[in-house]
Amino acid sequence: MKAKHQRLTLLLIAIGAMLGAVLLAMSALKDQAAYFYAPADVARKGLPLDRAVRIGGMVREGSIRRSPDGVTINFIVGDETNATIPVRFTGIVPDLFKEGSGVVAEGRFQPNGSFVADEILAKHDENYMPPELAGERHKTETLK
Repeated sequence: MKAKHQRLTLLLIAIGAMLGAVLLAMSALKDQAAYFYAPADVARKGLPLDRAVRIGGMVREGSIRRSPDGVTINFIVGDETNATIPVRFTGIVPDLFKEGSGVVAEGRFQPNGSFVADEILAKHDENYMPPELAGERHKTETLK
């Protein structure tokens, strides 16, 4: 076999190995991917019961209810179209989680239309500043 044919064979084997690795990675990530839905999307498209998803929106004012066990909370996520999703979460919520704030919840829909979250991520706006830095900023503005 000529050197030219050997190089071509090695190149084809390398391309095949890279393609195989990409396909394996995509297959592994497919099970880990969580699709994002807003409450209006759920109202329009129906409940995706067969997979883990993320929902996002604003925590409705007056909707947070804490259970007697101290770690389970129920709340409602809504959006600007007034579509809502009832959510249940058991665990410790982030410090930024409160009524009227943005939230992303990862979990699964139940057949009754509620959402059971495994993880809660609180969102903040672009003007957010950690309390420690906000205090320092206030001090420097006072000194000026």
